[in-house]
Amino acid sequence: QVHLVESGGGLVQPGGSLRLSCAASGVTFSINDMAWYRQAPGKERELVARITSGSITDYGDSVKGRFTISRDNFRHTVNLQMNSLQLEDTAVYFCNAQGLTLVRESFDSWGQGTQVTVSS
Repeated sequence: QVHLVESGGGLVQPGGSLRLSCAASGVTFSINDMAWYRQAPGKERELVARITSGSITDYGDSVKGRFTISRDNFRHTVNLQMNSLQLEDTAVYFCNAQGLTLVRESFDSWGQGTQVTVSS
């Protein structure tokens, strides 16, 4: 069972920055894509950023140029650097990881979420 733990959320003023981190633990064979999603009140969960095991990245249109996703394959961590934060970025941010266990079963795991609030 792959367990994801996020950290780094909090309250920030518009224009500020935050860095989210997510650590994966558990016995795995490989972790392929890692991603950050977010869900604002009354809205559907949406993709913020995704990164493959080969560090190919993909971003949601609303965060392009402001957010940067990165990962450490050795430590099984993924980070999200968020700059120029806007009120609309307020949401619960979830870490996601997909891969294979040691018995070659696929997994699709989610973290518990971390709150990011952008407010003046």
